Amino acid sequence: MSQKRRVWVIVVLVLAVLAFVGISTIPLLRSVVESNQPSAVSTPNAQPSLSTEQQDQLEEQAKGYELVLQREPQNQTALRGLLEAKLRLGDVEGAIAPLETLAELNPDQPEYGVLLAQAKEQTGDREGAAQAYRQILASQPGDINALKGLAALYIQQNRPEAAIGLLQETIKNAGQQNQTQPGRVDVSSVKLLLGEVYLSQQRFTETLTIYDELIEENPQDFRPVLAKALILRQQGKTEEAKPLFTTAVSLAPQEYKDQVKQLATLSEQPTPAPTASPDNNETPDFPEPLPEGDENPEQ
Repeated sequence: MSQKRRVWVIVVLVLAVLAFVGISTIPLLRSVVESNQPSAVSTPNAQPSLSTEQQDQLEEQAKGYELVLQREPQNQTALRGLLEAKLRLGDVEGAIAPLETLAELNPDQPEYGVLLAQAKEQTGDREGAAQAYRQILASQPGDINALKGLAALYIQQNRPEAAIGLLQETIKNAGQQNQTQPGRVDVSSVKLLLGEVYLSQQRFTETLTIYDELIEENPQDFRPVLAKALILRQQGKTEEAKPLFTTAVSLAPQEYKDQVKQLATLSEQPTPAPTASPDNNETPDFPEPLPEGDENPEQ
């Protein structure tokens, strides 16, 4: 994909922050890695108010793009313009049609599929959202955003075992997938996600087991070290957590060091462990992976 197209997709993802709703119930690593990848979830209060003139202009733009699409249904310039206008207007339902077409026309850009899934979930179509995530995973089984979204959807539906099974199956098949296409599945990131699912269910033993495995498999990755330290501190085991925080700070890439230090120097008083709320409509916010190739930072 060209740099210009990639930049545009990022712009769309930023605009989507204004339209899609997602409330974190698992904020364990969010402050460290939330800026790592473009995200299409935020709170509804993030949407700035539009003046009447701005709203009228966006509505006119949307109508213009719709007229173009009546003649050329696959005109991607018009599709992207319509999508942008709908998102800026906060019209999530209106964004679904152009997203569906863009996702179909650009199967190599899963960002469209992720946005489509979130839009459908926002409008109450959970099954449609799940299908959108599964469609991405059928061709890109290691796409961490699709895995994250589908796992969160399962937990929202009070189906944690389905989320666990999804991630365990992904890890199980990773060897074959990566043999066919090296790097297709980032096993470390999927395991981190599995650890967060366990944590959301307060299955601390399994969570810590996952993190210990990751620490042994990749001693240079700061993420499982930091995650384990945070859990131990939440459990009141501050003395056990201290050396892990020190290690996490030393391992963290430069762009994350300050945030890791801040977490390490927070009050040592234990805080309640994060829990899931399967009976409400909150969507868990799982940790994003580091950018590809950053998991073994040079010291």
